[in-house]
Amino acid sequence: MMKASFFQILKSKLTSGRKKRMKAHMSQRLKTKLDHMGEVQLPETLAEALKLVENALKTSNDMVVREFYLGKDSPKRAAVLFIDGLSDTQLTDDFILKAGMFETTLHDNMQAAEDELRRLGIPINDLKVGKTLKDVVNTVLTGDAAVLIDGVPRVLQLNAKGWIQRGIEEASTESVVRGPRDSFTETIRTNTAMIRRRLKDPNLCVESMKVGRRSLTDISIMYLEDIADPKLVEEVKRRIDGIDIDAVLESGYIEQFIEDHHISPFPIIQNTERPDKAVANILEGRVVVVCDGTPFVLIAPSVFAQFYQSPEDYYERFLIGTLIRFIRIISMGMALLLPSLYIAFSSFHPEMIPSRLVIAMAAGRSTVPFPSIIEAFLMEVTMEILREASVRLPGPIGPTIGIVGALVVGQAAVQAGIVSPIMVIIVALTTIGSFASPSYSAAIALRMLRFPMMIAASLFGLYGIMLLLILIIVHLCSLKSFGVPYLSPMTPMDINANKDTLIRAPLQWMFRRPAPFNPQDPIRVGDSSVQIDKEGETSNATKGSDGQETK
Repeated sequence: MMKASFFQILKSKLTSGRKKRMKAHMSQRLKTKLDHMGEVQLPETLAEALKLVENALKTSNDMVVREFYLGKDSPKRAAVLFIDGLSDTQLTDDFILKAGMFETTLHDNMQAAEDELRRLGIPINDLKVGKTLKDVVNTVLTGDAAVLIDGVPRVLQLNAKGWIQRGIEEASTESVVRGPRDSFTETIRTNTAMIRRRLKDPNLCVESMKVGRRSLTDISIMYLEDIADPKLVEEVKRRIDGIDIDAVLESGYIEQFIEDHHISPFPIIQNTERPDKAVANILEGRVVVVCDGTPFVLIAPSVFAQFYQSPEDYYERFLIGTLIRFIRIISMGMALLLPSLYIAFSSFHPEMIPSRLVIAMAAGRSTVPFPSIIEAFLMEVTMEILREASVRLPGPIGPTIGIVGALVVGQAAVQAGIVSPIMVIIVALTTIGSFASPSYSAAIALRMLRFPMMIAASLFGLYGIMLLLILIIVHLCSLKSFGVPYLSPMTPMDINANKDTLIRAPLQWMFRRPAPFNPQDPIRVGDSSVQIDKEGETSNATKGSDGQETK
């Protein structure tokens, strides 16, 4: 024990020292031009300032530089800079150039007072003043317009964003029968506005950050200040702030950097493209991370029960929601266990199968030259290839090719004697079961675990399946998402929170928010007949005719 602990401490020290050296080397080697621009002050002469910007953005042929005279009484030479395609040209023409040339009055002390620059007659709601070359470059590259004035060592940063964006459409990966049809888009402000539209609460906080040394991707962290645990909010911000990478192109980058367990096949952080689902999680005390450039937002922390739940469960009556939830759980079990159970029963435990079914299976396998494990692997791999091919094909063709390909390949394989008919049925049921999961990430985890489960069944039969299932459950018990146990509220047990796990209780009964997330305000549903005492226990109270309270 002493030797092991000594070597572990030595290894950890060497590893931490190596990481520090690598980080220092990378930060020195990958320091971009933008970092140096923050130290360069803007010159007073317009020509020098324009030359400085052109040198910084060298071959940027999409940058528009329009020189004009600012002011109608004592005009000064000025220039507006913006990127064609990122800025709204009509807004630039009407509210910057036209207003600057014909409606602006300049004062003599403009150079000294920044307030004078803000008082210019340019009708733009968001106006800031910068001092360095970095301010000019950041303004232009983010889609805003930068105005430089001759004799003034400042830059006006004007909100002129106007790029083309995709309209709001129905969610493609989380479709429901009943519920809202809108989904997030690739524009961060549209996404935050869709959450604001549903949650008109002044306690809703939106904190902005930038991630990526070169991409400078906009990130928004959304939570309810009076509900979310402050420690959780700080931990989320700390992990995002610690991301050091060139570019963040999708929320999946952030998910991989801030998740607790990187090797686990199970998703530790949930993603969604449905605004109503994001709002529901915010109301439970979670934190939502919105990333610019992607319609998928992140929800943290997440637990295993979330991945077989759907917003539709809460829009239908509780009996329907509970039934559909049970169907999903059975489907997930089929997706994970059906091929391995077939291998175990056919190879190790044929006595557990009814006699007539054994005879039918033996007749179907009489021409198959492979053992059941090879047969199952061939069909499963073929189905995964067909599934991936149908996803990559164009929309109208993909589903058709997937269905026709599966039918043709399955029928041809049975007629050729490569696989048995029962194997085709097993693979079809397994694939259908994996499609029933409302979470794509959770379905992929089951698809990955299906193959080691088949290997365990081919080696040890049902004993191998049970052994691997125990290992999976132990692994799930060891997982945490931002300090919250992954299998909560089932373990550790929380009776109140279990009203929304395997079953979906009536909304009137779910008057408390999930305790594992440590919400500041635990009450969700108010009822005059439900009273919460100081210890946090719930009791139904009524008053008798004499005015005394009876419990």
